[in-house]
Amino acid sequence: MNRKTLTLTLLLAVVPGVAMSASVYKWTDENGVTHFGDRQPMGAKAETINVRSGTSSEAAGNRQSPQERLQDMQNRQADAEEKRQETAVEEARRKQREANCATAQSNLDVIDRNARIRVEENGEQRYLSEAEIAEKRAEFVRIAEENCGPEAPQQ
Repeated sequence: MNRKTLTLTLLLAVVPGVAMSASVYKWTDENGVTHFGDRQPMGAKAETINVRSGTSSEAAGNRQSPQERLQDMQNRQADAEEKRQETAVEEARRKQREANCATAQSNLDVIDRNARIRVEENGEQRYLSEAEIAEKRAEFVRIAEENCGPEAPQQ
């Protein structure tokens, strides 16, 4: 008889403590109905209720649902991918500017070293006149200024 009484007393002492340690969640659905449950609902923000005092935990109320965490992670990944693409575009633009600069400087060097410049047009070769050489020089100077200096800010 003593053993049964002792077991029953221990059981009555332990069960409320186990029940009190369980989490209880409170949330409101889209119709405005308040629900309580032992599991956090999927797709809805829930606050944890302290069973002993009846108060809710604000930290648990601010916790994101799994779907919200997944959406945030996907948004961060999309932002990172967009940034990588922008970086790749800017890298390509920088390389193109460097190539344009080198070509313009090389062409200016050729114009400065040679008094006569020969070009091929329609399968025939001819020499540029002084006016054409001055025009080409001005064009290459403009290209060099655009591409060899600091890049203008994008709008």
